[in-house]
Amino acid sequence: MNFSVVCPTSAITPGAMGLFQVGKKSVLLVWPEGGDLKAYRGRCPHADVPLTEAGFDGKTVTCTIHNWGFDACTGKCVTHLVPNALHAYALRVEGDEIQVDLGPARPVRPRA
Repeated sequence: MNFSVVCPTSAITPGAMGLFQVGKKSVLLVWPEGGDLKAYRGRCPHADVPLTEAGFDGKTVTCTIHNWGFDACTGKCVTHLVPNALHAYALRVEGDEIQVDLGPARPVRPRA
C-alpha cells in the first residue's frame, strides 16, 4: 500500500467532514456520529463533480448538484435506487497524521 498524509488528526472531529487535496486528488474525510473515520474520493460518483460544497448532517454526505445522498459509514447511495457509491480509500492514523492509500503511484513518463 502507498499511504499519503492527508492532514493532522486535529483537522477533523467526530460528526464532521472535510475535503482535502493530496497532490492532484481530493480526499473527503468523514467522521460519522457514532462511527469510525472514513476516507472517500472527493468527487460525486453520480456526476463526477467535486464535493466542495457537499453537506453533511453527521450521517449522510449530500452532493449539492443533484441532492444525491451517501451513507457516511458505507459510502452507498441512500437517496436513489442505484448502485452508485462513494469510492473508499484505505485509511490509517499514524501518530498525529491521517493517511490514505490513493492507489498505486503512476510511473513517471519519459519525455518525448
